Amino acid sequence: MYSNILVPVSFDTERDSKGALEIAQALSAEGATITLIHVMESIPGYAISYMPTEYVSESRIAIEKELADMGANLPNAKAVVIEGHSGRTIVDWAEENGSDCIVIASHRPGMQDLLLGSTAASVVRHAKCAVHVLR
Repeated sequence: MYSNILVPVSFDTERDSKGALEIAQALSAEGATITLIHVMESIPGYAISYMPTEYVSESRIAIEKELADMGANLPNAKAVVIEGHSGRTIVDWAEENGSDCIVIASHRPGMQDLLLGSTAASVVRHAKCAVHVLR
Protein backbone atom coordinates (compact mmCIF):
# COMPACT_ATOMS: atom_id res chain seq x y z
CA MET A 1 0.00 0.00 0.00
CA TYR A 2 1.12 3.54 -0.72
CA SER A 3 0.89 6.64 1.44
CA ASN A 4 1.50 9.47 -1.05
CA ILE A 5 -0.09 8.79 -4.43
CA LEU A 6 0.04 11.13 -7.41
CA VAL A 7 -2.67 10.93 -10.07
CA PRO A 8 -1.97 13.04 -13.17
CA VAL A 9 -5.26 14.10 -14.74
CA SER A 10 -5.68 14.85 -18.41
CA PHE A 11 -9.05 16.00 -19.64
CA ASP A 12 -8.71 14.16 -22.95
CA THR A 13 -11.70 11.90 -23.52
CA GLU A 14 -9.40 8.95 -24.31
CA ARG A 15 -7.94 8.85 -20.79
CA ASP A 16 -9.71 7.12 -17.91
CA SER A 17 -9.08 9.55 -15.04
CA LYS A 18 -11.98 8.12 -13.04
CA GLY A 19 -10.46 4.65 -13.30
CA ALA A 20 -7.06 6.01 -12.24
CA LEU A 21 -8.64 7.53 -9.13
CA GLU A 22 -10.33 4.23 -8.30
CA ILE A 23 -7.02 2.39 -8.61
CA ALA A 24 -5.25 5.03 -6.52
CA GLN A 25 -7.86 4.64 -3.81
CA ALA A 26 -7.50 0.83 -3.91
CA LEU A 27 -3.70 1.13 -3.60
CA SER A 28 -3.76 3.67 -0.79
CA ALA A 29 -2.90 2.86 2.79
CA GLU A 30 -5.11 4.17 5.59
CA GLY A 31 -4.61 7.94 5.87
CA ALA A 32 -2.84 8.17 2.48
CA THR A 33 -2.77 11.39 0.51
CA ILE A 34 -3.95 11.28 -3.09
CA THR A 35 -2.90 14.28 -5.15
CA LEU A 36 -4.68 15.02 -8.40
CA ILE A 37 -2.35 17.01 -10.62
CA HIS A 38 -2.86 18.68 -13.98
CA VAL A 39 0.00 20.15 -15.97
CA MET A 40 -0.84 23.18 -18.08
CA GLU A 41 1.55 23.26 -20.99
CA SER A 42 2.66 26.62 -22.35
CA ILE A 43 0.75 28.01 -25.28
CA PRO A 44 3.12 29.05 -28.08
CA GLY A 45 3.57 32.79 -28.46
CA TYR A 46 2.15 32.83 -31.97
CA ALA A 47 -1.10 31.24 -30.73
CA ILE A 48 -1.55 33.10 -27.43
CA SER A 49 -1.82 36.40 -29.27
CA TYR A 50 -5.10 35.17 -30.80
CA MET A 51 -6.65 34.24 -27.46
CA PRO A 52 -8.46 36.48 -24.97
CA THR A 53 -6.13 37.95 -22.34
CA GLU A 54 -7.84 36.15 -19.50
CA TYR A 55 -7.84 32.74 -21.23
CA VAL A 56 -4.98 31.19 -19.21
CA SER A 57 -6.19 32.44 -15.81
CA GLU A 58 -9.80 31.41 -16.48
CA SER A 59 -8.66 28.00 -17.73
CA ARG A 60 -6.59 27.50 -14.59
CA ILE A 61 -9.56 28.36 -12.34
CA ALA A 62 -11.84 25.95 -14.25
CA ILE A 63 -9.25 23.15 -14.05
CA GLU A 64 -8.70 23.71 -10.31
CA LYS A 65 -12.46 23.46 -9.74
CA GLU A 66 -12.77 20.31 -11.83
CA LEU A 67 -9.90 18.64 -9.96
CA ALA A 68 -11.39 19.64 -6.61
CA ASP A 69 -14.73 18.16 -7.67
CA MET A 70 -13.03 14.92 -8.77
CA GLY A 71 -11.30 14.59 -5.41
CA ALA A 72 -14.23 15.70 -3.27
CA ASN A 73 -15.20 12.16 -2.26
CA LEU A 74 -11.65 10.98 -1.59
CA PRO A 75 -10.27 11.30 1.93
CA ASN A 76 -7.05 13.36 2.13
CA ALA A 77 -7.24 14.35 -1.54
CA LYS A 78 -5.75 17.56 -2.83
CA ALA A 79 -5.64 19.21 -6.22
CA VAL A 80 -2.63 20.86 -7.84
CA VAL A 81 -2.34 22.72 -11.14
CA ILE A 82 1.17 23.49 -12.36
CA GLU A 83 2.79 24.64 -15.57
CA GLY A 84 5.43 22.85 -17.58
CA HIS A 85 6.03 19.94 -19.94
CA SER A 86 3.70 17.18 -18.80
CA GLY A 87 5.98 14.14 -18.58
CA ARG A 88 9.00 15.82 -17.01
CA THR A 89 6.92 18.03 -14.72
CA ILE A 90 4.96 15.07 -13.32
CA VAL A 91 8.18 13.18 -12.55
CA ASP A 92 9.83 16.23 -10.98
CA TRP A 93 6.77 17.05 -8.84
CA ALA A 94 6.52 13.44 -7.64
CA GLU A 95 10.17 13.41 -6.59
CA GLU A 96 10.08 16.84 -4.92
CA ASN A 97 6.93 15.98 -2.96
CA GLY A 98 7.80 12.45 -1.89
CA SER A 99 5.25 10.54 -3.93
CA ASP A 100 5.68 6.81 -3.53
CA CYS A 101 3.34 5.89 -6.38
CA ILE A 102 2.02 7.47 -9.58
CA VAL A 103 -1.21 6.19 -11.14
CA ILE A 104 -1.51 7.47 -14.69
CA ALA A 105 -4.09 6.84 -17.39
CA SER A 106 -2.76 6.38 -20.91
CA HIS A 107 -4.57 6.61 -24.21
CA ARG A 108 -4.49 3.81 -26.76
CA PRO A 109 -1.31 4.75 -28.60
CA GLY A 110 -0.50 4.68 -32.27
CA MET A 111 2.73 3.43 -33.81
CA GLN A 112 4.48 6.69 -32.90
CA ASP A 113 4.12 5.86 -29.22
CA LEU A 114 4.56 2.07 -29.54
CA LEU A 115 3.03 0.71 -26.32
CA LEU A 116 2.25 3.74 -24.15
CA GLY A 117 1.24 7.34 -24.72
CA SER A 118 4.15 9.76 -24.73
CA THR A 119 3.41 11.29 -21.30
CA ALA A 120 2.86 7.91 -19.65
CA ALA A 121 5.98 6.52 -21.32
CA SER A 122 8.07 9.43 -20.06
CA VAL A 123 6.73 9.00 -16.52
CA VAL A 124 7.39 5.24 -16.57
CA ARG A 125 10.95 5.74 -17.84
CA HIS A 126 11.98 8.49 -15.44
CA ALA A 127 9.98 8.18 -12.21
CA LYS A 128 11.88 7.01 -9.14
CA CYS A 129 8.76 5.59 -7.53
CA ALA A 130 6.24 2.91 -8.50
CA VAL A 131 4.11 3.72 -11.56
CA HIS A 132 0.81 2.07 -12.38
CA VAL A 133 -0.47 2.68 -15.92
CA LEU A 134 -4.14 2.33 -16.76
CA ARG A 135 -5.33 1.86 -20.33
